[in-house]
Amino acid sequence: MKTPPFAYARATELGEALEMLDDAGEDAKLLAGGQSLIPLLAYRLARPTHLVDIGRIEGLDGLRESDDGLTVDALVTHANLESQVGLPPQWQALTEAAALIGHYPIRVRGTIGGSLAHADPAAELPVVAMALGADLLVRSIGGCREIAVEDFLYGPFMTVLEPNEMVVSVRFRPADAARRSAFDEFSTRHGDFAFAATAVAATFEDGVVRDVRIALGAVGPVPVRVHAAESALEGSDLSSADIAAAARLAMEGCNPAGDARASGEFRRELVEVLVGRTLRRLREMP
Repeated sequence: MKTPPFAYARATELGEALEMLDDAGEDAKLLAGGQSLIPLLAYRLARPTHLVDIGRIEGLDGLRESDDGLTVDALVTHANLESQVGLPPQWQALTEAAALIGHYPIRVRGTIGGSLAHADPAAELPVVAMALGADLLVRSIGGCREIAVEDFLYGPFMTVLEPNEMVVSVRFRPADAARRSAFDEFSTRHGDFAFAATAVAATFEDGVVRDVRIALGAVGPVPVRVHAAESALEGSDLSSADIAAAARLAMEGCNPAGDARASGEFRRELVEVLVGRTLRRLREMP
């Protein structure tokens, strides 16, 4: 398939990219790794009048920890995230999810900013962002704003980004050393889109868990947290009975639609299995 015609420009620094994006108007698109946009262009599901290539802007591919949490710049690739095996356990869900995105050539090119801005309901990183509590730093030539991921995503392939705005970085909120996180998903083959996915995070204090966050992906238009399951685990010691009850509540808390790949009921059953499995892994972490 051939792409529709468009004007192309490559930005060398952030300010230049924002100016290009603003000048191009509502039908412009940013190009970073291109792993989502290029297929859309090939099938003519996207018809931008302008492409602004930001893939070679320096200074937008860093990853750093501070008192404010873990900040990941927008051009950090999935492969880069996957390789961060030295990150503390509170961020483990991030590296685990990145390792399951597509195949290696995709992970080398795809970026965290592109994944979140694309807002695919079956993507891995939006689920992790929901579980770890992420804020997105968004910039335009008019200024910047910080948006919680819960407010950033509002539908399949839909975000609150304005046409002239760009995701610059993602900040995962501070977590103490007692926090642990994990990610799991089910797909027919490695690299395929998940039928269901879950990311879980919790803080362990004196043998019990606090501040539990459970997010589900691929079972609705956006990733969702299952508050009933979280509340049931608050203050528990993650016994097998507690985990089974929380997994059941997670299943009951979602209502995925069926499609040609899987029925809604099958996806709900997967949620119960995945949440239970991920919580057991969390319990076994040192």
